[in-house]
Amino acid sequence: MERALAALEAEVVACRRCPRLVAYREQVAREKKREYRDWAYWGRPVPGFGDPQARVLVVGLAPAAHGANRTGRMFTGDLPNGASVWLVRTLYRTGFANQPTSLHRDDGLRLHDAYVTAAVRCAPPQNRPTPAELENCLPFLVRELVTLPRVRVVVALGAVAFQAVLKTFAHLGVQLPRPRPPFVHGTVYRFAGTVAGRPVPAVLCTYHPSRQNTQTGKLTARMLEAVFRKARRLAEEDR
Repeated sequence: MERALAALEAEVVACRRCPRLVAYREQVAREKKREYRDWAYWGRPVPGFGDPQARVLVVGLAPAAHGANRTGRMFTGDLPNGASVWLVRTLYRTGFANQPTSLHRDDGLRLHDAYVTAAVRCAPPQNRPTPAELENCLPFLVRELVTLPRVRVVVALGAVAFQAVLKTFAHLGVQLPRPRPPFVHGTVYRFAGTVAGRPVPAVLCTYHPSRQNTQTGKLTARMLEAVFRKARRLAEEDR
């Protein structure tokens, strides 16, 4: 399983399927942000990371241009009050991480019972991947879900991630209701059937911890922590 994850990581990092994303991520890595001018930017697709035995899979939108696109690790190195700050602090407070900060790939962060990935693996302009770019990345998410053997809960950070999770399930043969269920913060969805020989994971929705949501109060620290405490309870249920 760890060998399969390593092989998938290598494929992700080498991917050049989306010309617009390739051009943007490499441009950002060349031009850099002034405060990071001494950094050697990653500038490539960013693989998922975390505990290979995770019961909780966290799916975000995409790497931030000067966060994960710079550091090479999902939800790592965002600006103060950025999404990575909120997410990793929450993972720490709810027992899924060994430290409350995520600054660079070698900062010692370890996840326990959680694995973090995204619907798109390259930083998109204006944080808006196109439908075609989402489709190009979907096979990576499908393979992660199949390869991670113990996932029982998927936490979808935002509506785009939620739709990517539903498409992943559909690709794996899960019969989804019509019309498709809506994204609603704090809602848990359960689906019949199996994925890779095990029950379909529950899906738990939360607003994305973007600055747009956290600075306006649409998502508070208490709300996000409540979601991950619920994720732990769901992961521990007997099903």
